[in-house]
Amino acid sequence: MASDIGSSPRPDLRAALHRLRSTLARLKAELELAELDGAAPPTKRLLDDVREALSHLSAAEDASHLRGAVLVVDDDVRLAEITARGLRRLGFDAAASSSLRSLRDREVLVVDLSLLEALDVAAHQDVRASRPIVVTGATDQRARALAASLDATDYLVKPIELDELAAAINRRLAEE
Repeated sequence: MASDIGSSPRPDLRAALHRLRSTLARLKAELELAELDGAAPPTKRLLDDVREALSHLSAAEDASHLRGAVLVVDDDVRLAEITARGLRRLGFDAAASSSLRSLRDREVLVVDLSLLEALDVAAHQDVRASRPIVVTGATDQRARALAASLDATDYLVKPIELDELAAAINRRLAEE
């Protein structure tokens, strides 16, 4: 998931990075002026600039999809954790679980299809509303029909490649 953020054609990313650079330049100028004057730097103003810079950094990360939240749910908790760990190395905020839970705002659900077969109607509707990415070892028509009934954005057959999963997550994040 190599990305040269500085050359991104995305206007929202360029704007966020420009605001970040401007805020950091203002912060640097304040510190340099204080040093030249031999005065104490204006702590409150500097802290406000740091908070603003961190906010702009978050906006840049969101725009570049480097920080998308992901919940990996698999009946094999070890496999879920290995997958989540790999996604974290790629820059995602990934968590692993062996059971479904409520999703955070803009969190992408990556779920093993075997966990979804026994869902009640309400849980099925919740999963469908999240438009999950389905991973499964099953390739039969019944499995594909279940994934389609969930309005899944992707259907990946195990063993999955991490880059393929990351691409599916990025496509899902780009929809929002």
